Amino acid sequence: MTLKKITIAIDGHSSTGKSTMAKTLARRIGYAYVDTGAMYRAVTLFALRNKLIRRGKVDEPALKDHLKRGDIVITFRPTKEGKSVTVLNGKNVERYIRSMRVSNVVSIIAAIGFVRKAMVKQQQAMGKDKGLVMDGRDIGTVVFPDAEMKVFATASAEVRAQRRYDELRAKGDTTTTFEEVLANVTERDRIDSTRKESPLRQADDAVVLDNSHMTLEEQDEWLYNLYLDRAKN
Repeated sequence: MTLKKITIAIDGHSSTGKSTMAKTLARRIGYAYVDTGAMYRAVTLFALRNKLIRRGKVDEPALKDHLKRGDIVITFRPTKEGKSVTVLNGKNVERYIRSMRVSNVVSIIAAIGFVRKAMVKQQQAMGKDKGLVMDGRDIGTVVFPDAEMKVFATASAEVRAQRRYDELRAKGDTTTTFEEVLANVTERDRIDSTRKESPLRQADDAVVLDNSHMTLEEQDEWLYNLYLDRAKN
């Protein structure tokens, strides 16, 4: 079977495992992988570290100036294990961008129009030659509306919160409660779906993947088979 090089867009709700499924698929088929959610998390981390967020309010003029000056440079670096880590201004920030501190305000940053425009510009440049798997909230609707394969990942809020809670526990966070994580997941859904700039929505030609009760192996095979179907010449 001859397969053509395509663009794969995976969108969906927070904590559906979009990044994990996208990374696994990219490795399996030899494509590049871009975690757009990590890009917004990196911008959020920069804003927090530079005190641009106070009481839930963002100093937008200052953040815009930083972006214009090129003070926020986001790249991805492969590890020896074949994974990818997020690099902000030359430093590995993977651990820090996954904290609840960042999770609690990332949706606010991601809803800002000029931030999204700056990130989308970078993302489109990364995918100009196809052969790429990208996950986020608006990949199939805004970044790559002509992507040959579009997936919309979802799961119940309770299942997603449990996954996120278990992930935090595995990383040593013993203070955050399940109720806090569930509240965060629910609030992020609300912000992502109702924001003015590029709201989270399922593209008309996207295939829904509800992985509430799927094993990782079942999910990975589902995605691989969809890829084989979309990449046929």
